[in-house]
Amino acid sequence: TGKISINGSYSGKQQRRKKSFYVMQDVDYQLFAPNVLEEMLMGTKKTEIEKEQAICKLENLGLGKFLKRHPTALSGGQKQRVAIARALCMDPEVLLFDEPTSALDPEMVGDVLEVMQTLAKEGLTMAIVTHEMQFAKDVSDRVIFMDKGVIAEEGTPQQIFEKPQHQRTKQFLSRYFDR
Repeated sequence: TGKISINGSYSGKQQRRKKSFYVMQDVDYQLFAPNVLEEMLMGTKKTEIEKEQAICKLENLGLGKFLKRHPTALSGGQKQRVAIARALCMDPEVLLFDEPTSALDPEMVGDVLEVMQTLAKEGLTMAIVTHEMQFAKDVSDRVIFMDKGVIAEEGTPQQIFEKPQHQRTKQFLSRYFDR
């Protein structure tokens, strides 16, 4: 339970949806259109400007050559990048990610994380649920470690990864980093 605020505003659910976009763990369930370009234009008026912006976003993510391809014909990493590009077309204040790399092979994981790292450098606010600890350490401003659905520890990456206080956090991180 709790409240969600974006930039200090506790606006209604509809208003939050306009300010945030969710990229699911399994993007197969969120790609519906007959081709990648149409996927990018879902939820827009499909103006020429929106079309040009969508193509630009796809090209920036290395997906320009897939405009006419059906989303199911893409690899897992390509689908995830299409989902991210589509989210960016909505011009969100916050991007929410739920394990965006969990179903990907190691090479595709790197591609998706690179896209997300670029977004972080550009200043996009993201909330990311991940088991990619090195990525979380490198990209985050704030880290929250949860255990059994409850916040066990929160702080800066330095606090959490270098000086964790909670025994469960220490135990979990010992699998990823030498202590």
